[in-house]
Amino acid sequence: MFNKEEIERYSRHLLLPEIGIAGQEKIKKSKVLVIGAGGLGCPALQYLTAIGIGEIGIVDFDKIEASNLQRQILYTVEDIGKLKAHVAVEKLSNQNPFVKLVPLPLRLDNKNALEIISQYDIILDGTDNFATRYLVNDACVILNKPLVYGSIHKFQGQVSVLNYTDNNKKTGPTYRCLFPEPPKSGSIQNCAEAGVLGVLPGVVGTLQAAETIKIITGIGEILSRKLLLFDALTMNFQIIEINRNDGWTKAAPKNKEEFLKMDYDFFCGNNVHKGSTKSISVNELKLKIQNKEDFCLLDVREFMEQPQIDELIDLQIPLSEVSEKTHLISKSKKVIVMCKGGTRSKRAIEILENDFGFNNLYNLEGGIMEWMKLQSEKVI
Repeated sequence: MFNKEEIERYSRHLLLPEIGIAGQEKIKKSKVLVIGAGGLGCPALQYLTAIGIGEIGIVDFDKIEASNLQRQILYTVEDIGKLKAHVAVEKLSNQNPFVKLVPLPLRLDNKNALEIISQYDIILDGTDNFATRYLVNDACVILNKPLVYGSIHKFQGQVSVLNYTDNNKKTGPTYRCLFPEPPKSGSIQNCAEAGVLGVLPGVVGTLQAAETIKIITGIGEILSRKLLLFDALTMNFQIIEINRNDGWTKAAPKNKEEFLKMDYDFFCGNNVHKGSTKSISVNELKLKIQNKEDFCLLDVREFMEQPQIDELIDLQIPLSEVSEKTHLISKSKKVIVMCKGGTRSKRAIEILENDFGFNNLYNLEGGIMEWMKLQSEKVI
């Protein structure tokens, strides 16, 4: 089963009675799908590759940005602008040539999720948004796949093994049992909005890799029916019991047909706007500033976010506070809403229009980054 080089490579595993040759063979035959090659995915992928997983699929449609390098330790400056899935495969191939690595540079949705997930034994969730987490969970439930869940927020992390069927044929809680309903759109910030301690995803992603190894080899106590909480500021680990709630589980799509009909963006409040959001380009904004038109600029980034551009400073209300500070926003003149890339500003507009009746809001296409690009190119 193993050649001489593999025996030497995995020798420290082979010395462990709990793993040995039999356990390492299980590892070599296993297929793991890692969804998200970011903060959580990077350390998980590196360890899973190092230990010799037979096949690893890497789902990520995103490109590497400079802001990723603070925590996504698989990448370097030379990788900026490249697809994460392709760069991950290239670098991990050099780490272990005995592992089959499959890049999947696509956005996972309910049209492709079942087909992709069905090809793997264990699913490791390294995503950073609720819509994809619910989608992945539901696909795993339909396909009866164990889901190794991890999440991070500022200084805190969570890890659990969901939808895991034990030796007694009893299946543990799912993501819907843990979180029956998604939080209100905009109420919880992601890493780009709130920040995150650089080492935190390394801890959580490594714990996810450890749970994956335990599931494959059948050793130890699986983190099913339990949620591990980690606080990096206090170095406190806490485990709380969670139960399977079949009521919430039954609320999920039960088969492929129901799954295909599910709108996860709508379910998570990411697409609740009834009409199309009005928008404005950076070129149009430049002209309005030059013509000294009467309008208001609303920046929904966090106060500490950079860059701060003097000519774009007017009113700043972070997305998480927009609902509480609507009285500060004009309803009598045009308001141009902006953020780093145009996503949070669109969410702010949806909240203000749907919940508070605003109809004078325009989203700055591409956000601050597009404005900076315009300035660097000196285009009017």
